[in-house]
Amino acid sequence: MQLLAVTELALFFVPVYTWIVGHRERWRRTALQPADVDATGIAWCLLLDRSQRFLLQGTIVRAVALILSCTNTVLLHSCFAERLQAEPAIEQQQVIVVTGASGQPEYEEAFRTWAERWKSACDSAGLECRLIGPNDSTTESSVKDTVVDDVHRWSQQKSREPLWIVLIGHGTFDGRSARFNLEGPDISASEMATVLQDSQRPLVIINCTSCSAPFVDALSAANRVVVSATKNGGQIQFARFGQALSTAIGGTEADMNQDGQVSLLEASVLASRRTQEFYDAEGRLATEHAMLDDNGDGMATRCSDWQGVRLETVSDVENPDGELARRIHLIRSKEERLLTVDQRESRNQLESQLNLLRKQREKLSESDYLDELAEILLPLAKLYDEAERAAATISDSPADTANEK
Repeated sequence: MQLLAVTELALFFVPVYTWIVGHRERWRRTALQPADVDATGIAWCLLLDRSQRFLLQGTIVRAVALILSCTNTVLLHSCFAERLQAEPAIEQQQVIVVTGASGQPEYEEAFRTWAERWKSACDSAGLECRLIGPNDSTTESSVKDTVVDDVHRWSQQKSREPLWIVLIGHGTFDGRSARFNLEGPDISASEMATVLQDSQRPLVIINCTSCSAPFVDALSAANRVVVSATKNGGQIQFARFGQALSTAIGGTEADMNQDGQVSLLEASVLASRRTQEFYDAEGRLATEHAMLDDNGDGMATRCSDWQGVRLETVSDVENPDGELARRIHLIRSKEERLLTVDQRESRNQLESQLNLLRKQREKLSESDYLDELAEILLPLAKLYDEAERAAATISDSPADTANEK
């Protein structure tokens, strides 16, 4: 990028330099005094003498460096800011679904069905979804190479919208390292952590396999939600959590607070309940217990711990798990889609304040509680009103009316 910037500046400077040389004698004949010219003209005259000396030495890069060090640097840089800036941020959620090695035909069909449900949910939300399957390998690269390349590339795209990474299949744990089984070389939790260590966006990582809990320890960080099908690496039996989650994420049954959309927390809690119901119906001891971490401390919370319509859990942690996951929705409601990214972030901050106020209600008098409640609800109502007005303005525009016709 630095080389590109210098090259573009050089291409700019050469014609400017030629123009200055052509006018130099005329400027000298007019014997302009400092008071007769502006700072920009003086800077260019000074640059002429110095840049000639550099150019005679055949070093145009030094002349460019001189430009960048003079008083006009800010003005010159602004001329090229638009051309030199990084790729624009992607303000849309993206999803990568990886289906690992099945081992047996019945698992292959199940895993394919789960992945297709995710793809269908993404299609209904208008989101880009990348499916990586057991056959996504070539003679030059393995499935693991494909996973590493795609996950790293998508995670490097600057965005305030999350990248979802869903792992479907089997997992193993040897007491030290947990792995997601792929056709060919497997990928370990530590390797996935390395791939995502410099991510440029929020992340949702869901490991639906057995032995998946160590992935939480390895991947937990700020601005991330990490979900595992098991509570530790020792739960080695086939995990059914992924089946229930693939159904919950694209349906409406998990919408416990009736806001017209299913949050990641709601889907995870319902999937955990449905998984437990399976073992209860079979009269078997559950061999998996889903966990969720989204506060970056690596100490995940059991999905079964959240209860009630608001999905509250008893915790003495100042920043408990669940606050980020409850604000992430794969398929957003109509009202949610009206919000810009900035408005959504403001709304999230206000709702976090509201949740905190609810927890402090018993410590406040009725009047103090209502006053603080109004300070949160009024800006929240104004935010939604502005979003609706903006949407109405767009829908009433001539272009939009023509499209409807």
